[in-house]
Amino acid sequence: MIFVTVGTHEQPFNRLVEYIDNLKREKKIDDDVFIQTGYSTYEPKHCKWSRLIPYDEIEKNVMEARIVITHGGPASFILPLQMGKIPIVVPRQQAFNEHVNNHQLEFTNTIVERMGTIIAVVDIEKLGEIIENYNSIVTDIKYRINSNNEKFCNEFEEIVNNILVEK
Repeated sequence: MIFVTVGTHEQPFNRLVEYIDNLKREKKIDDDVFIQTGYSTYEPKHCKWSRLIPYDEIEKNVMEARIVITHGGPASFILPLQMGKIPIVVPRQQAFNEHVNNHQLEFTNTIVERMGTIIAVVDIEKLGEIIENYNSIVTDIKYRINSNNEKFCNEFEEIVNNILVEK
C-alpha cells in the first residue's frame, strides 16, 4: 500500500493528489493507494481517500504502507522516520498557491543535505520514477534514528560496567 498525506494546511495540494491519482489511473502504480487529501479540492477517482483522518489511523496507515508520501511538513515526515521508513517528501510550493511561502521546500532541502534521510521530490514529474524505483533508492540510503534514550542507556551501562570492573 502507498499512503499519501498532505496534512491539514488550509490551502489545497491538488498538484500532489491529482498526480498520484493519475499515476494510479495510468497503472503506473500497482499498489493500493490511500490519500489523506486535507483541504484539496480535487477528489481522487482511482484511489481510496479521505479529507481528514484521526491520528491513530495515520499511524496505522504509515505502519502498513510500503511507501509513505508526504507534504513537506515536518510532523508528517518525522512519523514514518520514527517507524523506520524512508518517506518521499513533496514540499508544497508558493508558486502553485499550496502555501504562503516556500518554507517546506527550504526545510526539505535542508533535511536532505544535512541528514539524507528522506527522498525529496521537487519536480513532481519525477515522482512516478521515484515510486517505481523506491526499493532500490532506499537500499542506498543509510538511515538510523539517533535515539537519546539508547545513547543514555549505553552510556549508563558503560558507567556501571566501569564501576563493577574497578571493584
